[in-house]
Amino acid sequence: MASLIGSYSLIFGAFFSFLIFFFSIKNFREDKILDNKIFYLSFLQFLFVLISFLGLVFSFIISDFSNETVYNYSHSTKPLFYKISGTWGNHEGSLLLWLLVLTLFITLFIFKSKKQPKKYRILTILFQQIIIFGFLIFLLKTSSPFNFIYPLPKEGLGLNPILQDPALAIHPPILYLGYVGSSIIFSSALAAMVTDYITKEWAKHIKKWILISWIFLTLGILVGSIWAYYELGWGGFWFWDPVENVSLMPWFALITLIHCILVLERRLILKSWVVILSIATFTLSMSGTFLVRSGILNSVHTFANDPERGLFILIFLFSLIFLSIFIFFVFNKEDKNNYHSVSWMSREMSIITNNWFMMYFLSVVLIGTIYPIILEVISSNKISIGPPFYNKLIIPFLIPFLLFMSIGPKLKWIKSNLDQKIFLFLLLLVSLLLSFFIVKNLNINFLINTILIGSAFYLFFVTLRDFFIMRLVNLSQNIAHFGFSLFILSVLFNNIFTTEIITNLKVGETFQSNKTKIHFENINQSNSQNYKSLIGNFKIENVDGTSEILKPELRIYNQPNIVTSEADIKTSLFEDKFITINIVQNKEYFNVRYQIKPFMIWIWISVLLISLGGLFSLFKQKYEN
Repeated sequence: MASLIGSYSLIFGAFFSFLIFFFSIKNFREDKILDNKIFYLSFLQFLFVLISFLGLVFSFIISDFSNETVYNYSHSTKPLFYKISGTWGNHEGSLLLWLLVLTLFITLFIFKSKKQPKKYRILTILFQQIIIFGFLIFLLKTSSPFNFIYPLPKEGLGLNPILQDPALAIHPPILYLGYVGSSIIFSSALAAMVTDYITKEWAKHIKKWILISWIFLTLGILVGSIWAYYELGWGGFWFWDPVENVSLMPWFALITLIHCILVLERRLILKSWVVILSIATFTLSMSGTFLVRSGILNSVHTFANDPERGLFILIFLFSLIFLSIFIFFVFNKEDKNNYHSVSWMSREMSIITNNWFMMYFLSVVLIGTIYPIILEVISSNKISIGPPFYNKLIIPFLIPFLLFMSIGPKLKWIKSNLDQKIFLFLLLLVSLLLSFFIVKNLNINFLINTILIGSAFYLFFVTLRDFFIMRLVNLSQNIAHFGFSLFILSVLFNNIFTTEIITNLKVGETFQSNKTKIHFENINQSNSQNYKSLIGNFKIENVDGTSEILKPELRIYNQPNIVTSEADIKTSLFEDKFITINIVQNKEYFNVRYQIKPFMIWIWISVLLISLGGLFSLFKQKYEN
């Protein structure tokens, strides 16, 4: 019954799209204010999509295996929490969640944009409804989450155990809020261009939506990184996996858009650039959806491998791109007479310069993501692009980027001289000297790492000083920039000072190095609702005489029959101790991987600080300069 209600609710959602189109076009031609019917219809559309989504959730909860989606991605022994999260842990359910957020956001937009011009609001609604209707047709035609199976199966196939994790349960919804937020930015930018409403007022209005999208995307990436760190067993937080990259690219576009909108709000310049970035952000979000759901990318995140689905998304995406490009070239009205020249010594020029750096980083990630796909299509050769590629292309440009980021906020709008030149120069020397003493005894590239770490220290010290000296002035900027400087430093130190021991041990054996002794004491077994566990007990003795017990785990799931390795991590203020095990040689020996990961907790804290800066900008704009 729940599946039936959900299926019909989707059809009603499509019906309301037609009604919204009709009344919006009718109201657009009239002189009166925005018709309240449009808001009520949008709310009803959201309500029916919500009912549809809840119908799918309920089907998962009761293990209704007559529903094909439930059968493919659930099992009666699966814990309730993962039955619920399994709703969006699959292709069909994740798209339904996308649609739910789309309808929610346009309803909120109509409610929160009452002070904006009527024609701009209506066009934004129409553009957004095109996206919503496309997703509705996609769900109803190729990806219905409510297909029925007959005869009724007794049991389901189960969800990939790797996806049965609390972090991954909340990761997709948060990420989708960021992705879908870019759709409002896209629709709003096109509507503003058509109605010639790209003004300071529009910039202030749309900045809130840009910040909302960016904050959720940042937090979504953070949760995904934390999950990858403790679940996948290799001890890293970013592997440059293509599916990771498709979330990073719209993040780069959004952070660039945030800074451009600040310039537009101040000087009423960069109109075209703001529209282009708005289009690019949504395009990158949709492209990520296409790549993941088409099955092109081989990843734990890949939900589908159906050419029909991939073709539909591709056609839909290209249609939106063509529509946006057409509107841009037809309605672009950059006023040449009102063009304001930008001084080389101004804050807006520093923002523009750093934005070009961000676009370069985005381009590197884009090339690294799509080149293996294109190469395989052309030549059938399969290659993988990993960290060395990104390090070689990003690090040389990261240094000037950090320096510009340090100096730029010291400049004033329109035109100024750099204040505190001597102090900033001395601070740079101190940063380089500190970096020199850190790097000189390490077996790494001396010159490039000294300059890189010195630049990171420079940004750290400048932003730290600004945070305490300027206090509530530019509070959001100071918090976000300080968080970014802390992130860069933490990542660099984590990469440089990480140590690793990989060895094979059986119960009772001990491995000893110069600084660490690892004793494999015993193995315990336990049973849970849907898996069995082998828990290793390891005593780690450090060179300073201290010791600790770590308990990594192997889980053998019953449905599907998969073995996963669960890390045990001891976190302290300055380092993580990370250990995993895997079975080798007929269960007599276990492969043990033990790592000391410096400053891991500061990586997570720094990203939270970056997000906090966005929140302050969103809710406390009175503190903005």
